[in-house]
Amino acid sequence: MAQTMTIHFKIWRQSGPDAKGKLVDYTLDNLNEDMSFLEALDVLNETLIHKGEEDPVEFDNDCREGICGSCGVVVGGIAHGPMKATAVCQLHMRHYKDGDTIVVEPFRAEAFPIVKDLVVDRSAFDRIIAAGGYVSVDTGGAPDANSLPVPKNDVDEAFDFATCIGCGACVASCPNASASLFTGAKIAHLAHLPQGQAERKQRVVRMVDQMQAEGFGDCSNHGECEAVCPKQISIAAIAKMRREYLRAVFG
Repeated sequence: MAQTMTIHFKIWRQSGPDAKGKLVDYTLDNLNEDMSFLEALDVLNETLIHKGEEDPVEFDNDCREGICGSCGVVVGGIAHGPMKATAVCQLHMRHYKDGDTIVVEPFRAEAFPIVKDLVVDRSAFDRIIAAGGYVSVDTGGAPDANSLPVPKNDVDEAFDFATCIGCGACVASCPNASASLFTGAKIAHLAHLPQGQAERKQRVVRMVDQMQAEGFGDCSNHGECEAVCPKQISIAAIAKMRREYLRAVFG
């Protein structure tokens, strides 16, 4: 039988982009250990609404299945929390002990301005994708599966990089607030596939230039991005991006 637990939260509250924020203390004593972390926040918000004393805590979420990335917040000083390869929505309260104190903050980066409370504006990622993270050439109808062979190693690497969900944990964990892992994954994904070849050079230049224009810092190989990535994207994507950029500019 699931046990109930008391958890103390310190949650960042900020009423708007230009407002001054602060950590606010909350205590919940009716949490079920089988609840997800977001369900615990739901319970908190229901309590706040019932009391009518303050607005509920704003936080992003959508699928709650660990595949969309919109739930990203910093839990206990770690982007997406302490569980490796796990998005916040898949983090469960059973990983904490009765009486624990959990600090919850938004992703912090100049390129991710805070909208309210735990919600940040990650549209900078959208603009990086819009700069070149797509295939626009006419590839015709879908060919037979075996008519265009792709080496298995290329397929496997492309798939690994394609699993990036664009949550922004890499940016939040990087001391430079770099978006190199995200951008590198999107570039490396298409660089490994035949349909990505026609626009290969212009893609990497446009996406890297847009990444820099958005105000993200540069990568200095700390590796924190790989450590917190819920999809375990390898920093090999960053090396691939750099090689692609050099070949596009000087090749």
